[in-house]
Amino acid sequence: MDKALRFRSVFDIIGPVMVGPSSSHTAGAARIGKVVRDIFGEVPEKVDIYLYESFAKTYRGHGTDIALVGGLLGMDPADPRLRDSLHLAYEQGIKVSFVPKSDKVDHPNTARIVLTKGTRTMSVVGVSIGGGNIQINEIDGFKISLSMGTPTFITVHQDVPGMIAQVTSIFSENDVNIATMTVTRAAKGEKAIMIIESDVRRPDLVPQLCALPHMQNVTYFE
Repeated sequence: MDKALRFRSVFDIIGPVMVGPSSSHTAGAARIGKVVRDIFGEVPEKVDIYLYESFAKTYRGHGTDIALVGGLLGMDPADPRLRDSLHLAYEQGIKVSFVPKSDKVDHPNTARIVLTKGTRTMSVVGVSIGGGNIQINEIDGFKISLSMGTPTFITVHQDVPGMIAQVTSIFSENDVNIATMTVTRAAKGEKAIMIIESDVRRPDLVPQLCALPHMQNVTYFE
């Protein structure tokens, strides 16, 4: 078998277009930050970034710090503003801290990002697995496995009765099968999150989901 056939896309071979020296430490880190910001659904007031193993040792030299913060500001890996992300975060009044940790983890390129706004806090663990590809392994203590390699919907909504039924009804009415679904919440009646992986690409469902009562944010990834 041709070795090239083992790769799923050309980006697995040459890496993504990006600002920075490393696909794992820069492009992957920016994508982790962007996904975490999308899951949170709003601009945080404070961000604590805990870095593990390789990330902890080289985050300044490889630009992992600016990449994570750039992603948290909504930037893609190729965004030229990425280099100024720390200053831009400061201008927006976002307090950012980096905490290198000595704990052993399953993957050397691991970051735990804790976002705070008012009384709301969310913790997400992301891993950069190489070539700019990432995984989200934990949200608020709930173990998940989100690779962003399949069509994925992430909703942020008020925790009220019937929300799950309303969301799944939209998928059913549009003949879209749900492959996996994770639901978590901070506390009863507070903000809640749904992560839904579907079998087909249907970005057109986003406006329908956004129109639901008590829905605050819907993000779609392919």
